[in-house]
Amino acid sequence: MTRTITAEAFKDIDSNTIVLDVRREDDYTTSSDTIPGATWKDPSKTKEWIGSIDTDKSVVIYCVRGGGVSNSVLDSMYAAGINAQFIEGGIEGLKEVGGVVEAK
Repeated sequence: MTRTITAEAFKDIDSNTIVLDVRREDDYTTSSDTIPGATWKDPSKTKEWIGSIDTDKSVVIYCVRGGGVSNSVLDSMYAAGINAQFIEGGIEGLKEVGGVVEAK
């Protein structure tokens, strides 16, 4: 599996996929946008919550622009045996291609 999923491809993901918002706390709390069904997880506390992720399901994560935060969390997920990808361009990239983003 590749590390990333395009914003276009994400629009058609399976409804059984776990979607995690891993934006830094400040980015998360100051934004009014979220992806429907996504659960926010503090990327600075990955070690505390990573064990609760179902390793039998696919996971897609996102941050603001799909950069350092997503890559760091993804590395930890791979190390824990979690099948995960991050959205290229993050939530901003998804908004650019008309992906579903709603107000929190």
